Amino acid sequence: MDAYRWSVRLKLGLIVFAVGIAVASLWYTQRLVDRLQKREQAVIQLWADALEQVVQTQQTANPHRSEFERLDSLLRAFDRPLAANTLPERQVAEFREAVDWAQTMPPTREFNFILNEILEPNQFSVPAIITDSTRRRPLSWQNVGVPDTVGALPPEDSAEAMARLREKLDEMKAAFEPIPIRIDLSDGADNGEDPEQLTQYVFYDESALITELRIFPWVQLVFVGLFVMVGYFGFSYIRRSEQSSLWMGMAREAAHQLGTPLSSLLGWIEMLRSPDLDEEAKAEALDEIENDVERLQRVADRFSDIGSQPKLERCDLVPIVEQTMSYLRRRVPQRGQVIDLTADLPETLEARANEELFAWVLENLLKNALDAIEDDEGAITVTGREEEGMVHIEVQDTGRGIERQQWKNIFRPGYSTKQRGWGLGLSLARRVVEAYHGGSLELVASTVGEGSTFRIQIPTPPQ
Repeated sequence: MDAYRWSVRLKLGLIVFAVGIAVASLWYTQRLVDRLQKREQAVIQLWADALEQVVQTQQTANPHRSEFERLDSLLRAFDRPLAANTLPERQVAEFREAVDWAQTMPPTREFNFILNEILEPNQFSVPAIITDSTRRRPLSWQNVGVPDTVGALPPEDSAEAMARLREKLDEMKAAFEPIPIRIDLSDGADNGEDPEQLTQYVFYDESALITELRIFPWVQLVFVGLFVMVGYFGFSYIRRSEQSSLWMGMAREAAHQLGTPLSSLLGWIEMLRSPDLDEEAKAEALDEIENDVERLQRVADRFSDIGSQPKLERCDLVPIVEQTMSYLRRRVPQRGQVIDLTADLPETLEARANEELFAWVLENLLKNALDAIEDDEGAITVTGREEEGMVHIEVQDTGRGIERQQWKNIFRPGYSTKQRGWGLGLSLARRVVEAYHGGSLELVASTVGEGSTFRIQIPTPPQ
């Protein structure tokens, strides 16, 4: 397979790889988002439970809380001029400090530690709003873009902040179910009465990290889509360029194939118009005209076979090789060179082939060998053998050779080292051998200044 096909396959492979990476990234990111979402929900739930336990403990765990509240109200009665008080101001302050301390008993250090040291810093930046039992009035909030001290703001700014807070609350209601915080305000359960209960709700939403992670794979898919689109247009352009080169090359190849017998026919016609032509020369001219007409017929058959599926038959390749070399030997003297065309072939080389197309392939290789010989003398040798179910035919010349880095380009349509070449012969020859005959055509050896060797491999017919 030539470098052009490898480059196309490599680019297609890169596109498929990029799409696969994008899909895998989307799948993995979705899994990561689900895990982070569960973790954030767990943090919110733990935060709500800690709030509930802290408030519940402070509200109900102290059996004398109501007495302390009444005592606190009595102590506030001493907030009058000292002349009317029966207790010194210092002693009143000490009593009030003791009442405040007693109201916080029993201590809630564990819950306060969870709440203040672990959850309140909010390392996941989860937006949350705590509402009253109506689920409409926000009591406290975090990470929603609204300051905590809304009441201290000017009236216009406070109204705007509350409107934004309610809008965020509506978004949270649509996102997740709220987490209830239930607090028993009395110990009525101990005396047979229904306990008084206060219910609040924690509404929450996804953090900014999860939102960004959800968007990232789609952004990546957009870039992959752009990459695929650019690759598609690039391949379309390459395909159109190749088709253009093929059509141009086919037209030139047809002109070249038809040019030689037509030129010969014109020459024989001029010769027949000569009044001094004897019968023997006239017969020879008619025979050559017949040969040229047969040549034109073969050219037409070749192009017809390329446009359709050719018929492969069991045939002997030795006569085809000898006939093609005989045709080219008559052209060598016209080039002003001395080139020795020899064949080293066994008696028979049977293969399943189309005679016209195989002759065309061999003719292209021999013509390229002739064009590669720039000196006044040279040699072209055609060898053949059968090995492991394959027929091997090699064309070796003593031409200028091909540089190693150009080996991958010589079979590309449009590539040519000739100033007036169109770079289609080797490309068509390889397609004929690979697509129609199931074989291969490759350059097996080439040295600059010494020559090149091309090898054709065609399967032998089944026994």
